[in-house]
Amino acid sequence: MPQDSPTPPRATAPPPTASLSETQAEELIHGICFKTGPPRLVGAELEWLVLDAERPEQPLPPERLRAAHAAARALPLNSRLTVEPGGQLELSSAPAASLSGCVDGLQADLTAVRAALEARGLVLRGLGRDPRRPYRRLLHSPRYDAMEAYFDRTGPAGRVMMCASASVQVCVDAGYEEPGVLGHGRRWRLAHLLGAVLVAAFANSPADEGPYAGWRCARQGVWIDIDSRRALAPPLDAEPRAAWTRQALDTEVMCVRSYEGEPWEIPRGTTFRDWLRTAGDAQRPERAGPAGRPALRAPTTEDLEYHLTTLFPPVRPRGHLELRMIDAQPGDDGWLVPLAVVHALFDDPEAAETAYRATKALSDAHGPGPSPRNPLWRSAARHGLADPELRTAATACFLAAAEALPRLGASDHVQETVGAFTERFVLRGRCPADDPSPLLTGKEARR
Repeated sequence: MPQDSPTPPRATAPPPTASLSETQAEELIHGICFKTGPPRLVGAELEWLVLDAERPEQPLPPERLRAAHAAARALPLNSRLTVEPGGQLELSSAPAASLSGCVDGLQADLTAVRAALEARGLVLRGLGRDPRRPYRRLLHSPRYDAMEAYFDRTGPAGRVMMCASASVQVCVDAGYEEPGVLGHGRRWRLAHLLGAVLVAAFANSPADEGPYAGWRCARQGVWIDIDSRRALAPPLDAEPRAAWTRQALDTEVMCVRSYEGEPWEIPRGTTFRDWLRTAGDAQRPERAGPAGRPALRAPTTEDLEYHLTTLFPPVRPRGHLELRMIDAQPGDDGWLVPLAVVHALFDDPEAAETAYRATKALSDAHGPGPSPRNPLWRSAARHGLADPELRTAATACFLAAAEALPRLGASDHVQETVGAFTERFVLRGRCPADDPSPLLTGKEARR
């Protein structure tokens, strides 16, 4: 769950001397990424743009953003508050034993943060992609310096992701070890099958210019373009632990942390498996790394744990399952709709079965390619629920979720908010991107 997600360690002390073998790395990933048991907990991570209340289209000076962050950090919150590279605020809930507990905790913290910002003439805005230019990175650290340098190799999408994107990430337990509708294998598969429907239904990052012109979820386009593998889902026809372990080890190392105050090394084309297999070559100058590259120091457990934090698939296993494909939502309570819908479709057995059948049929019709680079996910990002097949699947899922929420003890307010969203958007084949935003200017505002 969100607050249990490890914060990447600061590289301020020498690393442990013990290196990691390939077998040890596989066992470690197996152990930390899928922690099975009865589904009990739910959580959410909410990212927000921070805007001037009177002139939301204007970028904020860095010093004003930093003052806002300091004011928010000074509050006694139950959620963990962090700042994204472009100055976006993120609230990560504590793991909650009920939907109501999660919603109530986040609402209380949001009320406090909004009041602190309002006193400074600022507001939180739920929008998946910040259209303001230029993109400016507010945070400077070895991690973000290395991340920016790595992503710059493949184009501008990485900087947009870091500095101008915001999402609602919903976290659910992995599920039982045993098979069945609440088993971790089914829930892992459902998360990926359902993903395109969630992209379409909650699309809230329209673009009228640039590489994603006409897309309702330009944020998803950014994730498609940041890296050939880092944001890709593993094959769904394999056992989840084995598939994710291969994906993690066969993805390029973004950076190798320095513990001596030097810039972090950014190797090119070296996967974590490459690094493991050449462990110790740094002490053997007669040998080089893959393709003649200089050998790196031997990797450690801490290096692997850090590497896992640099992987950004649409569903990330971190003990629990973290669904990362949902745009930040408009309005004071828009964020609770994806939280409630995902909780219902995963933790109510009847709703889970309905969602699985609806999304599996849809996915089967579009082929087995991994998300988000397959035709179904691209259609979801481009068209939202204007795609008739996605609209049909979303309708089945949202109606099943609405029926499940009373069984899960959801409050009247949550049920009414989900019902209003379903009526306003899903049943009409629309998504939040179809409504004009005061942040967007020119042609974008007239969509």
